[in-house]
Amino acid sequence: MQLTTRQIELVQSTIPTLKEHGVELTRYFYNRMLTNNPDLKEIFNLGNQRNDAQPHALASAVLAYAQNITKLQNLGDAVSQIAHRHVSLDIQPDQYPIVGTNLLHSISEVLNVPMESELIEAWTAAYQQLADILITTEANLYNKQNKTEGGWNGWKKFKIIDKQIESSEITSFYLQPADNSPLPEYKPGQYISVRVMVPQLGIRQPRQYSLSDSNHPNYFRISVKKEIGDKQHAEGYVSTTLHEHYQIGDELEVTNPTGTFILHHPHKNTVLISAGVGITPMIAILNTLAAEKNPRQQIIFIHACRNSNVLAMHQHITELQQSMPNLHSYLACENPGKELAADKIGRLNLSELDSSLLPVDADYYICGPIEFMHAQYQALRDLQIPQNQIFMELFGTGGFSQLAA
Repeated sequence: MQLTTRQIELVQSTIPTLKEHGVELTRYFYNRMLTNNPDLKEIFNLGNQRNDAQPHALASAVLAYAQNITKLQNLGDAVSQIAHRHVSLDIQPDQYPIVGTNLLHSISEVLNVPMESELIEAWTAAYQQLADILITTEANLYNKQNKTEGGWNGWKKFKIIDKQIESSEITSFYLQPADNSPLPEYKPGQYISVRVMVPQLGIRQPRQYSLSDSNHPNYFRISVKKEIGDKQHAEGYVSTTLHEHYQIGDELEVTNPTGTFILHHPHKNTVLISAGVGITPMIAILNTLAAEKNPRQQIIFIHACRNSNVLAMHQHITELQQSMPNLHSYLACENPGKELAADKIGRLNLSELDSSLLPVDADYYICGPIEFMHAQYQALRDLQIPQNQIFMELFGTGGFSQLAA
């Protein structure tokens, strides 16, 4: 749907209001939509509703869309990320009108603007324009999944064939199709959605988890951090359920691997920078590169952790180094204790690293908490690493959020 010049002007006129009241609007929207359509609670992450992350992310997305309404090419990467996430949740075209209706009524009710007004008409056209783009993009992704050997659309039952403790917080789950059907190949760095029944909610909830191993014909592996509650954060609904209630032999639902955070150039020098559970896609990438056995390729694995108890998969990296002289590692640990030999006691500061660990011709991959990723991205830019050589896993609630000024 093509917007008229007048409609574009009207959408742009709401930018100041979106900057000031965007989160108020999106909170109202989610409450309205989930009250009117309770079945959607099994699609939306209720943990992100509880901690307000989803309303903030949507507010940023709506603002970014309004700011870029005349230059949609700026939204290309964000549209791709959102489409991949939607496909991982099995979002269908007939769900877009539900979202649209509730969003438009929310704009009308929060801003006290009649539904018959020019402004609502303009936002109706703007929403439909974005919906059409996403529906087309998602249809192509679904079609590609169907054409991939072993691929599928929607939710599929898997069984847990193994469960391994990696640290005090992280446990790996090995998943196999319940019907023993073949698995599709995926790109290292991609993720799956997992859906389980959450006892305390009485409904199913989905979450996205990076695949934490290279392709294997018999299983997918995910490594899940148990989100423990404290004064600032509530415990994770799904991570707690998986850790405490799901054992070997139990079944859960899984969608086909997807995601835009992937190994782009498997033969280039590669630097992997992670913190906490952000290590999981990096292990998948590292294991893939290790299987290539390219001695001319330099691989640098940089990781940050709080303490030795929460450090996962460190022994695996150490063992790989024994057979890979081209693999170099650097560990920054705030409290390593007496047994862990960290390269730095304290937080990661890339400016302190030897230049041999930060080659200018390498591709850089970053995954971890959002503040960590932004800090490392800025540090790399300060070190003159080109922007097109830096890739971040913008995982979670966002999409357009990084575009909103």
